[in-house]
Amino acid sequence: MNDNPSIADQDACYLALKARDARFDGRFFTGVTSPGIYCRPVCSVRTPRRENCRFFGHAARAESAGFRPCLRCRPELAPNTVHWSIQDASGILAHQAARLLDDPDAWCDKDLSVQALADRLGVSDRHLRRIFEAALGVSPMQYLQTRRLLTAKQLLADTTLPITQVALSSGFASVRQFNAAFVAQYKLNPTQLRRAGVSQEQAGTAVKLGYRPPYDVDAMGAFLQRRQVHAVEHVARDTHGHWQFARTLRLVLAGGGVHTGWLVARFDRQHARLLLQVSDGLRGVLPTVIRRTRQAFDLDADPSAINAVLHESFPEGDGLRVPGTFDGFELAVRAVLGQQITVAAARTLAQRLVDRFGEPLDTTLPGLSRLFPTPAALARASAEDIGALGIVRQRQGAIQSLAQAVDQHGLQLTASADVPATITALRALPGIGDWTAQYIAMRALRWPDAFPSGDVALHKALGVQGQKQAARAAEEQSALWRPWRSYAVLRAWSSLAATPPLPMPPDPGSAPPPASRTNARKPTP
Repeated sequence: MNDNPSIADQDACYLALKARDARFDGRFFTGVTSPGIYCRPVCSVRTPRRENCRFFGHAARAESAGFRPCLRCRPELAPNTVHWSIQDASGILAHQAARLLDDPDAWCDKDLSVQALADRLGVSDRHLRRIFEAALGVSPMQYLQTRRLLTAKQLLADTTLPITQVALSSGFASVRQFNAAFVAQYKLNPTQLRRAGVSQEQAGTAVKLGYRPPYDVDAMGAFLQRRQVHAVEHVARDTHGHWQFARTLRLVLAGGGVHTGWLVARFDRQHARLLLQVSDGLRGVLPTVIRRTRQAFDLDADPSAINAVLHESFPEGDGLRVPGTFDGFELAVRAVLGQQITVAAARTLAQRLVDRFGEPLDTTLPGLSRLFPTPAALARASAEDIGALGIVRQRQGAIQSLAQAVDQHGLQLTASADVPATITALRALPGIGDWTAQYIAMRALRWPDAFPSGDVALHKALGVQGQKQAARAAEEQSALWRPWRSYAVLRAWSSLAATPPLPMPPDPGSAPPPASRTNARKPTP
């Protein structure tokens, strides 16, 4: 969706609006001139007249044009727009800047500014302002202000958090600053919105998160259920056959604060949304929990853009999403444990690691009682203690070097990380080669163009397994699927779901497995 759509594009938007088509949710917003509000395409109010509608590519653009968010459809619930359709260098840079501004962990940084953002991206602040406004139509600070205000609006409507906590959680320095910004932008003070009683049927710590269909919920459920580690997570269908995801979680903020608790997520397919319930221990970091949840379930994917590139090659995978993670370090450790062994064997090793090094946690949910081990705990652990769990020496070294890199050297395994630099840093660690680094990029860094070209299961799916340079042949094929190669990989793996798992050669950069394990089989990840 262009932020300055043509008349034809606007007419198409209006047709989607009339149909209340959830596939376009978050891809554009409609400003209605008579009441001065902007809505999602799925809004249930009476469809406005065409001449009263203006269309915008994202919420910040609508707000900069003077429109206020609708209190009924609530634009803050819409899936985010990810601008991967722009592949020039300036567009990618603007996207990276937006990803950093989307991260709630950065909102409370007192030094957050365009200059600081530009320094992190290695460009001048003038250049960043220019390319950001050209790509998104607003300045970086306008974009950030909209993200903060919409987050605050969601917390006010869906939770019972005190106004002070809402303000601080949304990145405002004080309640006074928050109130002033809210009134200036929305012509309504925060307490009035809360008294309005919007969405109070699930008050407390339950929030709604939208996504764009199609979404293969069963595939996501099966993927996560097969890999679940007991005491940390529980994935199952409820009595009505609906998938339910529950897990424990530890969040460490940039300032050093630690929050622990649990969450439960359920899919509401009828309304194309995820219902998230969060324990009291995570209430203070709810914006971060919401962002991690969106990433873990890939709620911000744009199926129409992805399918336009991949459908011809993988027509059966239009509803597949790339599973993410709530904890990048946890995902990385489990990826190392999974090298050259089956999914079941890797899950067994992860279970032993949790039982031995995970911190106990009291919860009200049956079966959830521990947190995944921290980087510090695994960095301190002796090789003998880790080896006693059945983890071979090469994996011991990889896990400990990874833990030390995260704990002591600040290696970031999050969606806001510098992807090329992080992949390079991962490959430099002992026991971690390209396959593992690409897998981590795909799931933890949320990089849509990751591609583990050496994967044997991928070779079979692409029909290149018999070639002398299969990895190169796979890489050449993958050029057609940029920038969505992570999704292509998942679709390729899915096409082999009914076949036996294949052997996987040692990850480049890691030592060969012991002779007794050379016949271990590597499953589809």
